[in-house]
Amino acid sequence: MSAAVAAGALDLGRLLRPGDRIVVGQACGEPTTLVRALIEQGPGIGGLSVFVATSFSGLFTPAATDGFTLTSMGAIGALRAVAKEHRLGVIPCHVGQVGPLIEAGTIGCDVAFVQVSPADAAGNHSFGLISDHVRAAVSAARVVVAEVNEQVPFTLGESLPAGRIDHAVHVSCPPVRVAPGRGGATDEAIARHAAGYIEDGAVLQVGVGGAADAVLRLLGDRRDLGVHSGMVGDGIVDLVEAGAVTNARKSVDRGVSVTGALIGTERLYDFAHRNPALRMCSASYTHDAAVLARLERLVTLNSAVEVDLTGQVNAEQGGSAYLGGTGGQADFVRAGARSPGGHALIALPATAAGGTVSRITASLSGPVTTARSDVDVIVTEFGAAELKGRGLAERARRMVAVAHPRFREELERAAHAIGQRGY
Repeated sequence: MSAAVAAGALDLGRLLRPGDRIVVGQACGEPTTLVRALIEQGPGIGGLSVFVATSFSGLFTPAATDGFTLTSMGAIGALRAVAKEHRLGVIPCHVGQVGPLIEAGTIGCDVAFVQVSPADAAGNHSFGLISDHVRAAVSAARVVVAEVNEQVPFTLGESLPAGRIDHAVHVSCPPVRVAPGRGGATDEAIARHAAGYIEDGAVLQVGVGGAADAVLRLLGDRRDLGVHSGMVGDGIVDLVEAGAVTNARKSVDRGVSVTGALIGTERLYDFAHRNPALRMCSASYTHDAAVLARLERLVTLNSAVEVDLTGQVNAEQGGSAYLGGTGGQADFVRAGARSPGGHALIALPATAAGGTVSRITASLSGPVTTARSDVDVIVTEFGAAELKGRGLAERARRMVAVAHPRFREELERAAHAIGQRGY
């Protein structure tokens, strides 16, 4: 039986113990009332540690972490500012690994902070806007504190029985929103090249951001597209309303869009409410290799910080700055590249820092997120470099062709050296 707690009377000192390890629902499923209380009251409890996979609320700031240590799987969203001030610990892991790491106790979870919808007639709450590893956190936690938000949609898929909640904090406030990326000329150019790989009947895995949203805007004339993605944004609603997304040809979950996270605005949230054509699933399903292997015509679209001439992808770190994360990229790149009729696209602008730095490089300045042996197609505003099955010398030539012209001469010298060596 859960105990109802008024938001104004929430006293975490009565619920938590010094040294507790807390896993917080992420992205637009972040329980902001609980996070504000944690920031305010955490210093008085002492020794707390917090794991949050991503955050877009802006609540986690460098100053806010004075009362606890903060760890994540990357510097995604507002966490980038925390990483810049060296206040964020990073665990390099794939999205699909987070749940098993919590289950194994490697990522400790004494307390789960989650956001859920109001309960249905059977007494079950929906996880609403985020599934991924929330179920694993709830199962592992000694104490489950749920922010029951009247403005969170009841999505179909995983649910949480009211009896599993130890303390329910009832609120009515807008959940975190992430507006679609408007993008610019560069994103539009990238999108035109990427969209050419997406045909009728393709199954989409697309993230959020300017280039991804620009690609979705170009797909309104496609037919019978499907969705199997770690996250979706408002752009999917546009494609459903245009008749482009029907999931009618999917070899798995036919007729249903599958995702683990809704990252968008009230338009997406209204669309998702009790919608039988949308299913929220944990990362153990959305990112599972066996499930992905059954999807034909899977086209995956992911981003990068930089890519070297042989196809190695860095999606995490630019020099000393931690900018992204491992995410689900490797899982989906491998699946898209192997899918019959599918593709794995890595999309990025050719330059950074106002055009002064090439993101196509002779060698990476950060870690290898996705191995060159898994890479399929690299897309910039200057074209698409098809790398799968190509030798290293040919890869280098193709990568130079999609680099910004300002940097091609320098890159051609590095490509020549690869050609001379053969590797």
